[in-house]
Amino acid sequence: MKRIYKIMLGSLICLALIIASSVSMIGLAQQQDTSEISIEGIWEGKLKVPGTELRIVFKISKNPDGTLTATLDSPDQGATDIPVEEVIFKDNTLRLEVKSAGGVYEGKVSEDFLVVEGEWKQSGQTLPLTLKRVDKAVEILRPQEPKKPYPYIEKKVAYTNLKAGVKLVGTLTFPSDKGVFPAVLLITGSGPHDRDETIYGHHPFLVLADYLTRQGIAVLRVDDRGVGEPTGDFSQATSEDFASDVLVGVEYLKTCKEIDPKKIGLIGHSEGGLIAPMVAVKSSDVAFIILMAGPGLTGEEILYLQGALISRAMGVSEEDIIKKRQFNEKIFSVLKEEEDSEIAEKRLRQMFIEDWEKISDEKKEQIGDPEVFLKAQLQSLLSPWLKFFLTYDPKPTLSKVKCPVLAINGEKDLQVPPKENLSAIEEVLIAGGNQNYTIKELPGLNHLFQTAQTGVPSEYVKIEETISPEALKIIGDWVLEQTETK
Repeated sequence: MKRIYKIMLGSLICLALIIASSVSMIGLAQQQDTSEISIEGIWEGKLKVPGTELRIVFKISKNPDGTLTATLDSPDQGATDIPVEEVIFKDNTLRLEVKSAGGVYEGKVSEDFLVVEGEWKQSGQTLPLTLKRVDKAVEILRPQEPKKPYPYIEKKVAYTNLKAGVKLVGTLTFPSDKGVFPAVLLITGSGPHDRDETIYGHHPFLVLADYLTRQGIAVLRVDDRGVGEPTGDFSQATSEDFASDVLVGVEYLKTCKEIDPKKIGLIGHSEGGLIAPMVAVKSSDVAFIILMAGPGLTGEEILYLQGALISRAMGVSEEDIIKKRQFNEKIFSVLKEEEDSEIAEKRLRQMFIEDWEKISDEKKEQIGDPEVFLKAQLQSLLSPWLKFFLTYDPKPTLSKVKCPVLAINGEKDLQVPPKENLSAIEEVLIAGGNQNYTIKELPGLNHLFQTAQTGVPSEYVKIEETISPEALKIIGDWVLEQTETK
């Protein structure tokens, strides 16, 4: 799932450079030497972190008053125009502070002003980073993204989950202003997402909504609670809370004059594929559901599979994979057994301290400040979402789903492994007596349904394709078949 089931337990957390890409404010510099202008330009480098490399781009320019200003792009994480709040260039030393990410870069500029040799410091870690002047910043191409004007109607919508006191905001697209159309509501995966399910510079739900609307199907896509305009606290919500938001979305669609109330379906990706059956069981108004990499196993089972598959693909030794699983098993036992969060935190903290003493000096250096690392881990581990996810078994709910079901998975999905999850989904649908279901494993596709080489998450951003045309066609054709729309 897209959090990489939000955490990769027992291993280094990737540097927290993923800042909301909607942030476009440019931080003003506090420059101490205005005599030099040669530092202006585009500077690019590669930050080596465990398992991958991250391209880093600083764009430095000068304000009308002579002070320097800069922004940071992390193309491989889909983050752009992150403000650099402090830019200091003095005595051939460049210092760039990105306060929103808690990071600082400092380096020496070469005499020809073509190279900066320095270090990036963040979350207690120090990593070498060499920047080189380039004429043009690296471009992330996303050829599938639609460009306006669209050949269909698009409107902003809002409605409220009264029981939860949460206002939800999204976009509804429908083929034209004449007629009544079948509709689907898109459900995002794990982690806070906007209505386009933006991830690594991709906008999967924008591409999916565009494709389906062009096929004659109305589409509602919505920001998660607490993300962007919607209200509510995302950090305290579980899958059940998100399901309640989706239920309200179904009720909203029933009130739209453009929508056929008897032809409303759900498409859930990753955790969204866990939520869709919850909603289908509670609402007879759900005519069909599509599970895109939806779970058929408990979260704990998926995390073990996911951790091993991704680690193996990244070249981690089998010995270390076994050790990581054993450590995770101890962590999950605490989370499942301990009701008191303060006691759980104390127990987890003690486990991390004991583990810290056993790891190599090299790993300690990679991690950096152990307290900063531990704080970040505990914040994720003690969330209501994770405890619910670990213990929730989707099978009892799936057995009660009577509407048509399409479950698809990519063959190279390392986050929600297809073999184990698709077989579990099929078995429980059969046991529950559902006679209208389709199960498909799609060759060569990853968790995001991109055509992939390895399936590892670090590959997502490097692939220009957002969703495989084959996957789009399978989804579109199946929806049209269920709604009998020609």
